[in-house]
Amino acid sequence: MTTSINTKLQLLNAATVKELRETEQIQLIDVREASEYAAEHIPGSQLLPLSKFQPEQISLIPGKQIVIYCQSGNRSNQAAQKLIQSGFSEFSQLQGGITAWKQSGYPTQINQNAPISLMRQVQIVAGSLVFTGTVLGAFVSPWFLILSGFVGAGLVFAGVSNTCAMAMLLAKLPYNQGD
Repeated sequence: MTTSINTKLQLLNAATVKELRETEQIQLIDVREASEYAAEHIPGSQLLPLSKFQPEQISLIPGKQIVIYCQSGNRSNQAAQKLIQSGFSEFSQLQGGITAWKQSGYPTQINQNAPISLMRQVQIVAGSLVFTGTVLGAFVSPWFLILSGFVGAGLVFAGVSNTCAMAMLLAKLPYNQGD
């Protein structure tokens, strides 16, 4: 049912969160970005994007346990650290995020008219930069190949660290804010 990261944070599996949600015992908080939430989220969840996350923004509902989630767990871990630093002690995290929720076959609310996902935006921008650097490197100056190498190194870093600087930058664009 639960696994402890430390004495303050509990990981809840998707089945437990579903049960608690159905019995209205939790306050579900999505810490993904507005564009991701707009595209798909767990019904009944509240959006508090990590990029703007302030623990004091959480309106505590008496008798309800706070459960935070993101796509896979990385951003909700970061939000959890902010909650712990602010003195919150009674909250949990959906283990595996919305990905685990969907893999368990549980419903999500999908908006077909939402902007394209942040990950697809990263793929488009990174692919365009690599392609441009390669073409310019072949036909203009080999120095342009540095651009392709830089983007490749950034993608490797993103994969290893599970933190994507390009995604964080793209999330700040107005059309990804959802405000």
